[in-house]
Amino acid sequence: MHKHKTLIIALSIVPQYLFVKLIAKFPNIVENYYSNGIYVYISKATRFTFGWLPFSFGDLLYACASIYIVRWTILNRKRIIKDPRNWILDVFSAFALAYGAFHVFWGFNYYRLPIHERLDLNDTYTTETLIEVTQKLIKKSNAIHDQISVSDTLKITMPYTKPELIKNTAASYTALAKIYPQFQHTPRSVKTSLYSLALTYMGFSGYINPFTNEAHIDNLIPPHKYPTTVAHEEAHQIGYAAENETNFIGCLATIHNPDIYYQYSGYIFALRHCLNEVYRRDKLVFKELKSNIHKGILANYQESYDFWNAYQNPLEHLFKKLYGNFLKANNQDKGMASYSYVVALLVNYFQEKAF
Repeated sequence: MHKHKTLIIALSIVPQYLFVKLIAKFPNIVENYYSNGIYVYISKATRFTFGWLPFSFGDLLYACASIYIVRWTILNRKRIIKDPRNWILDVFSAFALAYGAFHVFWGFNYYRLPIHERLDLNDTYTTETLIEVTQKLIKKSNAIHDQISVSDTLKITMPYTKPELIKNTAASYTALAKIYPQFQHTPRSVKTSLYSLALTYMGFSGYINPFTNEAHIDNLIPPHKYPTTVAHEEAHQIGYAAENETNFIGCLATIHNPDIYYQYSGYIFALRHCLNEVYRRDKLVFKELKSNIHKGILANYQESYDFWNAYQNPLEHLFKKLYGNFLKANNQDKGMASYSYVVALLVNYFQEKAF
């Protein structure tokens, strides 16, 4: 009887996979019935359950699962030869359960409507528009830098502890929800990751646990990156799975925070993305634009670069390649390169905005 159930569960991976491929063709259904329906209740329930804990339950869950997998593999290693059929069934049944849980708890959000359709933004732009928006962002970033620094050559140091930076990000979404009510979410569930060092070596500043809906932050990243990183991971909690969209939402939330230090973090985040795209299209224009940026802002960019450069290792490329393949398998055809879509969102959002 047990083997019969295991076979059924293992084979369920086929209809599950086919259903995911089918539902991906109907983003309106996903948007209306999952992302703005079932998921709203699932995410609230998981955040109410785990959000109050002062530690990451999801990280402990991953640790226990890893130990169990290693232990099970060691104890059942001989079955690979002696009983390969049932060994394979056991593995596939576990994978089928995890695959189903991933999509039910969070993963179907990969197939919802693109955010530019929800916010009535274009998803294309010209190089001229990109340059114009980048110039606006430079002026705004410089102006904020002038307000909080005694010199335009000094990098900005956040006057808050990292726990305070996490806590105060709540004001970002409170302010943003006044303009876009769909971004309101309660309760909060943001934790620093128990695996921050490993995350850093892999080249990631945060992640969301899809099973517990806890947002995790790499507690080693520079403080000026906290506001946008926390807001980015909370955008995942709201139900936006695509990395480019959560970058955009995280930036939007941060620049609407009433605290000027958060606004600084948000605007230089947007500016960096636009500058990178300008560099890709026209290096001479990039050089000219860069010359107009306060040296203190460039110092903050350098701070981030130096931080990640200090942890570079041969495995980082492998981890990012694996994650890129994961993104491609989940409706982001360009993998890690799909992050560039955030520039289209930023350009079309800021184009008509008066700073």
